[in-house]
Amino acid sequence: MTIATFEDLLRAAHSQPEPQRLLFVFAGAQLPEDSTTDQRLRFEAGQGGALVPLMSVDKSPDELADFEALVEESLEFSADWAVVFVAGLSGGDGRPPSGDEVGQALERMIESVKSGRFGAFMPFDRRGVPVLFD
Repeated sequence: MTIATFEDLLRAAHSQPEPQRLLFVFAGAQLPEDSTTDQRLRFEAGQGGALVPLMSVDKSPDELADFEALVEESLEFSADWAVVFVAGLSGGDGRPPSGDEVGQALERMIESVKSGRFGAFMPFDRRGVPVLFD
């Protein structure tokens, strides 16, 4: 199954043989202190910057109707995010992943985002459009 939209992601999670948790790390763009003049200008134009994790949450696929519902809920906690990174976590033996498994996976995601290693996650902007990084 090709996943090109958030709705595709929800369908894929629903179709898995084991119960799933969707993991979300919301990140904001910040200008590093050691940025150059060119980097500052690009950042002020809405491009570039460093992605910094702001918050994280896990949801079952049944808890989300669509991307707009995720955005609406996220704004209750932080209005500053620019990108949300999404990953799926499978359970086993007909049970969803445990709270400890979810917590550990979210911590690994947060650390990966901090270090710029987010190729394993599906990123979306605030409009629900998949983000491609150079």
